[in-house]
Amino acid sequence: MLSQLSVKNLAVVETLDLAFSPGMSTVTGETGAGKSILLQALNLALGGRGDSSLVRHGKDKAEVSAAFDVLNQQKIQAYLQEQSLEDEGECILRRIISSDGRSKAFVNGASVPLSVLKGVGELLVDMHGQNEHQLLLRPDQQRSLLDAYAQSTEACALLNAIVAKYKAISNQIDELSTNQELKQQQQALLQHQLQELENAELTQDELDHIEGDFKTSANAASLIEKISTILNQLEQEMGANTQLLSLSYELSQAAETDEKLLPVSALLSSAQVQTQESIYELTNYLSGLSVDEQITAELEARLSELHDLARKHNCQITELMVAKDKVVAEVESIGGAGASIDALQQQKNQLSQQYQKQAKRLSKTRVEKAKYLSNAVTEAMQVLGMPGSEVKVDLARKADGVHYNGDEGVDFLVKTNMGSDFKALKKVASGGELSRISLAISVVSSDSEYTPTLIFDEVDVGISGAVAEVVGQKLKQLSEHYQIICITHLAQVASFGHQHLRVSKAQQDAGAQTTVEQLSNHERVDEVARILGGATITDKARKAAEEMIKQSV
Repeated sequence: MLSQLSVKNLAVVETLDLAFSPGMSTVTGETGAGKSILLQALNLALGGRGDSSLVRHGKDKAEVSAAFDVLNQQKIQAYLQEQSLEDEGECILRRIISSDGRSKAFVNGASVPLSVLKGVGELLVDMHGQNEHQLLLRPDQQRSLLDAYAQSTEACALLNAIVAKYKAISNQIDELSTNQELKQQQQALLQHQLQELENAELTQDELDHIEGDFKTSANAASLIEKISTILNQLEQEMGANTQLLSLSYELSQAAETDEKLLPVSALLSSAQVQTQESIYELTNYLSGLSVDEQITAELEARLSELHDLARKHNCQITELMVAKDKVVAEVESIGGAGASIDALQQQKNQLSQQYQKQAKRLSKTRVEKAKYLSNAVTEAMQVLGMPGSEVKVDLARKADGVHYNGDEGVDFLVKTNMGSDFKALKKVASGGELSRISLAISVVSSDSEYTPTLIFDEVDVGISGAVAEVVGQKLKQLSEHYQIICITHLAQVASFGHQHLRVSKAQQDAGAQTTVEQLSNHERVDEVARILGGATITDKARKAAEEMIKQSV
């Protein structure tokens, strides 16, 4: 509910701080006092249009803030959490309009786009009888009201979950089908590449060693010559190995005389042993070498084949096995696309069947409850000063298919005079009639989900006497479920408020100044008496006001 409204330098208001109470608040004041400034200020705070003309003359900016208690409003709290704007049960909307026309919007202290401010506002307040925030004029709100009245909101949500899955799978099928021809061409290329790789009979061991093997074979003659020369130098009578063996023996003899030579003797002995091992290794290596031009040619041809494959797959020779595995995976993936489409189509068909069953149940409930809602709202309109008027909740069948919110659109049709044609609610021209129609629908659907604060303006246009009293009763009845703020010209309506606010305007040196004050019980009697009798409040008018307020309790 709206708990606080603060206004600075907005039009004829210099400063205003106003606290609101739960239940029904009535707002009265003389014609031209500026009662609409409350709605104008709230409209700005809720994300409505605003320009520099609203800034009080001589001021740099106008500022409006509205505080709401949303502790028990789960829908609003969920939206705030979704936008990362939650603040422990409170929601403060703030709007600043500069004299240069720039506008800033804030929710719980965080700067937000105007669209977010408006989105929050539509969940908090619904204004009836104005050109903005008339949720009842929106088809989605009319459907929501019918579903809430029919207790089918959860059924509609379940249906929409099915639709969301259905459409997601449909998009997947469309995407796969669009790419199927291209993928088939790609599959043919991959199959050819895979066949080439399989024909090559690759092994990782060959890939790791073939370049080295070819290099060795191509240079076998040179290697044989060099290794033979080295072995000859090592093994001849006065070769390196023989000399190391002799020198090692001599040094070991000297170490027996001086132990300090033992480490050096060990090093020299180790060098001789390693030289001997080198001779063994080189001898074995040499025995495996042969000059074979045919083997060299075969290795060269094989290496050329592998290089060609590596270039095709943009990799090194040693990575050809990995490339082959990748091609195999791609072939299998494309090959499974057709199966994927079939599987998705089966899921789509199942979801379509689920949708048809759920939509049929929802349609049946809506058709049944639409009649009850139409009759109930029509009855309420008769006692609200609209004899001969009628409301019909029309259900228009949609084209065959799977649709969000079911197989039918919901439209509230109205005729305001007996014998006239039904028209869409949004085409009802009179603000007063629209307010009373909204009031009737709101009262009938008061057990349904709605915004926590309802504001009625011009709800008493064209009525008086007993009808005005009924309007007051209905508004008070509605205030058992919602916070009601009603701007009224009638004492019969004003007397039903739990809180009474009076708007007045005075001329000052700085220009006109509008103020709003909460009335005490005594002041309230005088204000109701003024509405009844005019500027001069007589004892008779005061007694009538007291009796009217007493009867409204």
